[in-house]
Amino acid sequence: MSHAPPPDFAHLLSLSGPLGTFEHADHARARIEHGYCTDDVARVLLVTVRETQPSPEVRELASSSLEFLRGAQGPDGRVVNRRAALGTWLGVATDEDCWGRTVWSLGTLVARWGDDELLALATPMLERSLTVVSPWPRAMAFATFGAAEVLDRDPSHEGAMTLVTAAAEILDRPERSSSWRWSEDRLAYANPALPEAMMTAGAIVGNDRMVQNALRQLEWLLDLSSGDGHLSVTPAEGRSEHRAAPKFDQQPIEVAAMSEACLRAHALTGDEDWIKGHDLCVGWFLGQNDLGAPMFNAETGGGYDGLTAKGPNLNQGAESTVALLTTFQQARQLELAR
Repeated sequence: MSHAPPPDFAHLLSLSGPLGTFEHADHARARIEHGYCTDDVARVLLVTVRETQPSPEVRELASSSLEFLRGAQGPDGRVVNRRAALGTWLGVATDEDCWGRTVWSLGTLVARWGDDELLALATPMLERSLTVVSPWPRAMAFATFGAAEVLDRDPSHEGAMTLVTAAAEILDRPERSSSWRWSEDRLAYANPALPEAMMTAGAIVGNDRMVQNALRQLEWLLDLSSGDGHLSVTPAEGRSEHRAAPKFDQQPIEVAAMSEACLRAHALTGDEDWIKGHDLCVGWFLGQNDLGAPMFNAETGGGYDGLTAKGPNLNQGAESTVALLTTFQQARQLELAR
């Protein structure tokens, strides 16, 4: 098992402004002019509330992130994804990924966080967003993870069960062929989240066929992404069956999603081979990748924005930094559990 350093929140904290966490960075400096992204702030809330012994600074980051999401959420539970640096909300509320990640973070907070003040704010927000059913599979996948957190604590929660039941119908899609064991004609982004959500929803609604299909798809995806003994994930351009697979630009979000999915598969099956998949994800950040390049800055604690053909993209934005933190955070928790 690759030994991950403890998650370092210093850089993520440095990206935080008066309203939330800025989306982009020029190396380690926040690019304030690009403003905020609800997708990223929901990720920040998730990684902060997963901390078992958060520092006062991390607690404050959780509080400010929740306040940001409260402003992003509309009365029907959908959320606005963009906010200018001075605070103006840009665009309309949607049921796309930003909504799904908001449900994920809110559900995790409600299920795990011990702060009564934040719980009082987050609970009605979660209830509103759980009434939404998105047509977008990845958005429903992210929301499923939040609903599953709630159901793990309260199996009788109607809103969470309704969402998971709807997600099961949306995510239970046939594979394209025996050689392309995927429900879409191409791999896009956050791909491992789809089989992870399938197995999660399938286990909750009691559909064993769905769970087994999800495990098979995740195994296929992991094999496809690790043929050289290290992780080489689907790059930003995507990947299809009948086209030569590009190697770059590999994104940390894809690695973090694989880590999450492998650990979920291990939790459901007890199969230790899934831990090896998670270990490949830790190794990718440590330098066990196609270029042998570490994918984070050990001095700042920031995650690099991508692995290009020329080396790491040295910008350390919020999405990449949270991807790094969640992977190292889970590695630490796994080590403590053993």
